[in-house]
Amino acid sequence: MAGAFLLGLVAGLVYNVGLLYWVSGVVVQYGHLPLYLGIFIMLLLALYLSLYVSLFAAGVTYLGRRQIPLAVTAPLLWVLLEYGKATLLTGFPWGNLAYSQYMNLHMIQIGDLAGTYGVSFLLVLINAVLCDLIARKESQFIILTELVAGSVLLSAAYSYGVYRLADTGARMRNAPAKPVSIVQGNIDQSIKWDPRFQAETIRIYTDLSGKAALGSPDLIVWPETATPFFFQQVDEKHGEVVAVARNTNAFLIFGSISYRRIENQTHYQNSAYLLSPRGEVLGRYDKVHLVPYGEYVPLRRFFPFVEKLAIGIGDFLPGEGFEPLSLDGERAGILICYEAIFPEISRAYREKGASFLVNLTNDAWFGRSSAPYQHLAITAFRAVENRLFIVRAANTGISAFIAPTGEILSRTGLFETTVLQGIFHVMEGRTFYSRFGDLFVYLGMAFFAMICIITRRRKS
Repeated sequence: MAGAFLLGLVAGLVYNVGLLYWVSGVVVQYGHLPLYLGIFIMLLLALYLSLYVSLFAAGVTYLGRRQIPLAVTAPLLWVLLEYGKATLLTGFPWGNLAYSQYMNLHMIQIGDLAGTYGVSFLLVLINAVLCDLIARKESQFIILTELVAGSVLLSAAYSYGVYRLADTGARMRNAPAKPVSIVQGNIDQSIKWDPRFQAETIRIYTDLSGKAALGSPDLIVWPETATPFFFQQVDEKHGEVVAVARNTNAFLIFGSISYRRIENQTHYQNSAYLLSPRGEVLGRYDKVHLVPYGEYVPLRRFFPFVEKLAIGIGDFLPGEGFEPLSLDGERAGILICYEAIFPEISRAYREKGASFLVNLTNDAWFGRSSAPYQHLAITAFRAVENRLFIVRAANTGISAFIAPTGEILSRTGLFETTVLQGIFHVMEGRTFYSRFGDLFVYLGMAFFAMICIITRRRKS
């Protein structure tokens, strides 16, 4: 047990350090911390996430000694631990196994039934069957049963994928299409909040939006915090943004920092605004799921020293709910940055009638690392789970149009100043996943609990 736990810890560290190495660069460059402390913080996060792998290794070892086949325990335990990682301590489902398959469109279509956890389950199951086949520790009957069951489930998943890709494609062709333009301003993070650069930022977005208007889009989308000032203050800069909507004759969705006064204190919020083609403010969404140590400092009362790790403009106030923004008869579910990695948020929008999703993000923090690519891959799964188009606007990239199948139809490169033209189709109907959420995980919990009860009775 102890040996398995340690091996799991080592494997988890290798995986998570390779996945999250860029965290150290973010906290050093923007948190103004020394390099050794940035590396320490990254290793601390990797160590925490590696504990889930340790628990997995120890758990399957323990149950294996109780004659429970690996192909039964491994996929169940892995999924339960992934779910725990996604929910405990505000959740961090960044490196879920399913995301490795974002380009395998046939496999990931089961996401509209079981979410990412269904894909992770299938991956671990197949690997567990192969492990038992190589190790030959189980009886021939059990190995044969595992091979048959694994083959049937894998074939069923791929067959479902073939059907869903064809069905969703047909529905897309018959659904109303809306032209959209994404503006990628490519504003350098080091000068983004410099007041002296505000006029230049607005000029960049105004010029690019003028080019976008040549395609006669119904909607133009700017990224997270595209306006480096408080849009809610009605002044000259506010008027310049309003003029963009009027001059392009398009709806405009963009990110901006906002504020609220509560008991004589100013609280900042990370917001998204919707303007009509006449320049009217039709709605605002305030980010609900904030980034710990990036937008707020958890446990500040108990550990005051962690406040030094906060990156950005102080402590942010979370929004009050997930309400789609209405435009021209359609409803846009807004995902600001980090919110795209949490499937329950996209699902909440679908429940409230969202007909497409808009992901506003600023991945400039990550530089030329693998993080922007990881973020894009994760976001693609939100499209599959809810069968909705995603319009993704990123400050420095990667901006993209993502189909309800999870296919990335078109995308920009990193650190490009550009406009991306595309369309989204208005998709009707809710998926099994959007109706019932993580039912697959809850059933897995019940089945795993039953296994544990049987194991205890065997032992006694």
